[in-house]
Amino acid sequence: MIIKEIIVVEGKSDTMAINNAVNADTIETNGSAVNRMIIEAVRHAKEKRGVIIFTDPDFPGEKIRKTISESVPGCKHAFLTREEAAGLVTQSLGIEHASPEAIRDALAKVYTETSETEEHISMTKLRENGLVGGKGARERREKLGEHLKIGYTNAKQLHKRLKMFQITEDDFNKALKAVILEEVNE
Repeated sequence: MIIKEIIVVEGKSDTMAINNAVNADTIETNGSAVNRMIIEAVRHAKEKRGVIIFTDPDFPGEKIRKTISESVPGCKHAFLTREEAAGLVTQSLGIEHASPEAIRDALAKVYTETSETEEHISMTKLRENGLVGGKGARERREKLGEHLKIGYTNAKQLHKRLKMFQITEDDFNKALKAVILEEVNE
């Protein structure tokens, strides 16, 4: 699988994991303190070939994703679940721990950021479906994020990502139904 866009990752281990899974070029942020030079490299890459932000499913990874997204709007995003990125030996999370299949799957299901403000799923709908506040909301959001391939989020981030990636009400309902079915079968 050849990826046309340049993939933004956190470090060398991530680049090695990406290259074991697909043929792609990467930009490494070398940590969560994303500097001006990295932002300029990402901006240039987006103009020339496009960019996919593919960071670890943890707080530093989300910080990097947010920093780059705000500085270079319109990037594509790929996500791994926490389970797909879990280290077998250590308790760390990272792309470097994911299987080549999980990496290929995430890169096959990228979302393009949009500046459109049309809201398909309201915060009220999230609340009504047990995704905001209350017992089990965090776990339900985590499972929903896995099904939609948008990563783990808090309630406010979930609402923003649903809007930003233009998740349709139909896709949302299908994923929510799968989550509820899993809960019933547990």
